[in-house]
Amino acid sequence: MAGFARYVALGDSQTEGLWDGDDDTGLFGFADRLALMLSADNPGLRYANLAVRGNQIRDVLVDQLPRALPMRPDLVTVCIGMNDVTRPGPGFDGALARLDQLHRELARSGATVVTTTFPDVARILPIGRVLNTRVLRINAEIRAAAQRYGFGLVDLFDAPSMAQPETWSVDRVHGSPRGHMLFAAAAAEALGLPGSSHDWAGADPSASAPSVRSQAYSQVLWTQNMLMPWLWRHVRGRSSGGGRSPRRPVLAPV
Repeated sequence: MAGFARYVALGDSQTEGLWDGDDDTGLFGFADRLALMLSADNPGLRYANLAVRGNQIRDVLVDQLPRALPMRPDLVTVCIGMNDVTRPGPGFDGALARLDQLHRELARSGATVVTTTFPDVARILPIGRVLNTRVLRINAEIRAAAQRYGFGLVDLFDAPSMAQPETWSVDRVHGSPRGHMLFAAAAAEALGLPGSSHDWAGADPSASAPSVRSQAYSQVLWTQNMLMPWLWRHVRGRSSGGGRSPRRPVLAPV
């Protein structure tokens, strides 16, 4: 495992840490958990988290990446694209083109890059079947980039742990605290950190298996906590991240 001195996390609400803590007590998402793991073997590691909820691929390309590159990171995690997947309209091809550009620029940075595919949300959320074609397309782009540029890859799509309701928050889109722990463990495996393994992908035998009833309940929660607020913001021309700044905008000790 290479040593790291400057870790920058890019992405949207998942990387910002939503549902792992809250805005009042503080967020503590998978990127923060990964930074703590890294600091055990990299004393003096500095960490910045530029993720902002609601951001799309274009936001990372236009706003986050220009902030990140001058920091000369030697490690970057990037998890972005779900807001592009779920946004209706004909713009998805353009989003994939921007994702390709983002991958090229990250490869040119010289940093170690870890990226991630998206889980098969259809296994816990009925509406996921509607999104399935887009999820498959963006995952194919992410896997191809990881192979082309030698990125570390966290492949969530088929992991049994990702089909368990306990992995997800009440909106069934963002990770629960347990989910963020699993995401961090998966990134640690992709980096080959000491003590890491593929155990994160296995189903927790003590957790409940998804059922038709739990899927229906998940759909209700998703509609209540994600769809309706999104429609209200869309009507008003706003984003969930509108006016927000990254919570760790500069490199600082972990």
